[in-house]
Amino acid sequence: MDYKKEFEELILTLMREGASDLHIGALKVPAIRVAGELIFLAKHPEMSKEDVVGILSEVLDEKKLEKFFKDKEVDFSYDFRGEMRLRGNAFFQKNLISVAFRLVPKVKTLTDLHLPAVLADIARKKQGFFLVVGPVGQGKSTTLSAMVNLINSEQARHIVTIEDPIEYMFTPNKSIINQREVGIDTKDFHTALKSVFREDVNIIMVGEMRNTETISTAVTAAETGHLVLSTLHTNNAAQTIDRIIDSFPGEQQDQIRIQLAGSLLGILSQRLIPRIAGGLVPACELLLNNNAVANLIREKRTQEINVVIETGSESGMIDLNHSLIELVRAGEITIENAYLYSFNPKGLERMI
Repeated sequence: MDYKKEFEELILTLMREGASDLHIGALKVPAIRVAGELIFLAKHPEMSKEDVVGILSEVLDEKKLEKFFKDKEVDFSYDFRGEMRLRGNAFFQKNLISVAFRLVPKVKTLTDLHLPAVLADIARKKQGFFLVVGPVGQGKSTTLSAMVNLINSEQARHIVTIEDPIEYMFTPNKSIINQREVGIDTKDFHTALKSVFREDVNIIMVGEMRNTETISTAVTAAETGHLVLSTLHTNNAAQTIDRIIDSFPGEQQDQIRIQLAGSLLGILSQRLIPRIAGGLVPACELLLNNNAVANLIREKRTQEINVVIETGSESGMIDLNHSLIELVRAGEITIENAYLYSFNPKGLERMI
């Protein structure tokens, strides 16, 4: 079988159907995800073990393939004909290989993505720490790419991205952009972050805050004149702050509270919700740091942050329920989905 041709046909199906993900696996029929729903390609035959290995051999270089069979899983990216990029993860299950591919859309603007205009103001800051949070597949990397793209289009800056793997490919415009992939260009996130202090960097985009060392170095970078953009797999702003602080040993927590209170710019939590007209649209919660928020962080009162967000619309903060209600009133999403994605359904009910 021509595995390259087979894989290309699957990718073309992904593009034609407007899908976000492709799933293949030994002894399984391929499936794609469209607007959040998984659809099996019923006309495609079940894939054999050899088919999956053959396709994987087309998308992974020799080093990555060797790593996969050693570690039993691997993250990677793949450039399709120079037209689009895919992010992938290959893994074993029941001693059989499965692969999940995600389409990486072309870099879009904040306006294209229907994101809050205040994110542009944050992207123009000289220094500080900004996080985009939410579950897997909610557009966190896409949001960061739009912010980096804005900086690149407006400012003469040195931007370094640290990713695993590289997703969006940036073309330098007004900025110098260096993109480093973990495992290829650097040992790990922490090592790459430490080196930026010797690289005359202005903007640092870190794909994910994976451990305490990375968080600590990122916060220090934000304190020392860098704008640091990153993601975390948490649900909302208050939980994000608690997660960061709780990741440190007890004797270091007071120190990180002080550092975070001083360096944090804000936290955006976003969810991609099915549109009535098709596709997905983001609903957002946005915390912006100010004196009141900084005091709550320092004084271990993060449980009060939700109230600050709910009452902080005049200063640019966004409550998720308000975001959901606006989408319902605009005819973008159903009220059922608004309830489904709300952090506080009872509060949402009082707003209707």
